[in-house]
Amino acid sequence: MHEALVDFIQSLPVWLQWLGGMAAAAIPFVESHFGTLIGVIAGVPLPIAMLAAIAGNAVSMLAFVFAASAARRKVLARRTPAEAAPEPTARRQRVKRMLDRFGVPGVSLLGPMVVPNQFTSSILVSLGANRTVVIVWTSISIVLWSIIFALLGQLGLAVLS
Repeated sequence: MHEALVDFIQSLPVWLQWLGGMAAAAIPFVESHFGTLIGVIAGVPLPIAMLAAIAGNAVSMLAFVFAASAARRKVLARRTPAEAAPEPTARRQRVKRMLDRFGVPGVSLLGPMVVPNQFTSSILVSLGANRTVVIVWTSISIVLWSIIFALLGQLGLAVLS
């Protein structure tokens, strides 16, 4: 079965392999790390699997960050100085505690173990973290997690072979 999947994937044009990898990695909870792993297992050449997953995840993350930033600006513009902020959700409180403890770099690098980086990065921005700093550190995280899972995928395929 695995060989049939690999043969099918490798028979596709390279642009379609890229598109499939990017689309998979743009999905929260799949992200660059599982997108890379799926690509490696499916027989997509490692560089294509990694770069496509990183690109798809980064584009998705940027969409979430810019949307959260715009929403934050609109909410803050409507709020009067005397108006209190609404009670944050449990997820926001958890991310806020992590932000206070580890800063943007720590939350960006460790966050994907708990919550998809699209959600983590948008929550960081909505909590008031600098958008550019969040984008830079989340991008670094996307690349690092992709490398880790590419290595795990290669190791797993070597063990199974």
